[in-house]
Amino acid sequence: MQLPFHNVHTKPSMRSTENRLPQEIDKSFIFFREYGPVFPSTWHHHPEYELVLITQSTGQRIVGDHIGDFREGDLVFMGPWLPHIYISEKNPAAASDVMAEALVIQFAEHFVGECFWQIPEMEMIRSYLSYTRRGLVITGQKQERIAPLMQEMLCMNGIRRLAGLLTIFDILCSSTEDQEFLASPNFEENVPVSSYDRRSRITEHILKNFDRDLSLEEMASVSNMAQTTFCSYFKKQYRLTFKEYLTLVRVGHACKLLAEGNENIAQVAYLSGFNNISNFNRQFKKIKHISPGDYRKNFTPAKVNVV
Repeated sequence: MQLPFHNVHTKPSMRSTENRLPQEIDKSFIFFREYGPVFPSTWHHHPEYELVLITQSTGQRIVGDHIGDFREGDLVFMGPWLPHIYISEKNPAAASDVMAEALVIQFAEHFVGECFWQIPEMEMIRSYLSYTRRGLVITGQKQERIAPLMQEMLCMNGIRRLAGLLTIFDILCSSTEDQEFLASPNFEENVPVSSYDRRSRITEHILKNFDRDLSLEEMASVSNMAQTTFCSYFKKQYRLTFKEYLTLVRVGHACKLLAEGNENIAQVAYLSGFNNISNFNRQFKKIKHISPGDYRKNFTPAKVNVV
């Protein structure tokens, strides 16, 4: 499927819109080639999972509160409702009219039926999909195996194309290597919790109370553990200490406020749970590799062509 381009100049804002792509009636999931002078997108979200392979173009992608560069070969897997945008660098000197190209796979949660996900063979991918809530950039051997497979799927139909997607699933969940989270943890906030287990209770409590002082004693009580047991459990489950995770959540919320532009930096720090502006600036730069002020400036590029 090839999507037409419309010449509209806009800038991303933190208020994302819902964009839905048309699906062919005889297909269980969407697979299309997107191409044109620039990528035709606004800052948007949708209920489908999305796998994006950049085959041509360079520029900037924003996924949740993450700002990064993309180039040919960039492969990103995003979960439902995660806002994102791809902003191409327009190159008037390019010989071809097609200066931006990507292969995109979109599928709904139960695109093959709810029962299908319950079979034993799908257990690993069910678990893997939960990590896409923050967006994942796929690199290394995983990217090298998936990219040519997506190219081949352009010429596939029917069961072969579905088999190709299942093969991609198998590659993705084969290991935890060759992938990196993009958005901060609090971008999971709008995703419904499927099972109210201990980890869900801990995560939910942090996301609801990160803007105030959260002590180890309180978190241990929420999880019904002793403090030492909680610290050990948290590090094993989240691969970060509680303090490190809480800081990530606070910085992620600060990114949202900075992008919206309604508060000054001191107010952003306070509303994000930081009582010390110097500590806020230090922690923000440590995690985002940029100052809060520069983040606010860079979130909306001054001169971009977005459709």
